[in-house]
Amino acid sequence: ALRWLFKMLFSYSKVGDPRPGQPYKGGNFYAFLPDNREGRKTAMLLKKAFERGLTFQIKSCNGEERVTWGLIPHKTSWDGGKARSGYPDARYLREVCTVL
Repeated sequence: ALRWLFKMLFSYSKVGDPRPGQPYKGGNFYAFLPDNREGRKTAMLLKKAFERGLTFQIKSCNGEERVTWGLIPHKTSWDGGKARSGYPDARYLREVCTVL
């Protein structure tokens, strides 16, 4: 399995975020992909999306700004099935590549 760790640090929101100039909380985010040809291809596309700032967004929650996953679906667990953002999910790689 390929396991990614995204460490999003505390920072300040920018223009286009819910409250520009306000501090926001970061956090650690994990994502999983199968270690096969299709999984590695998807990993390259997800990397490009991250580099373009498309992976995460800042949302306001209970009066506090924080980093959350963006609109690109990620598997955040190796198990639990589709309902829990995990595997098995036979259509995930096709679906995420369509979004990307």
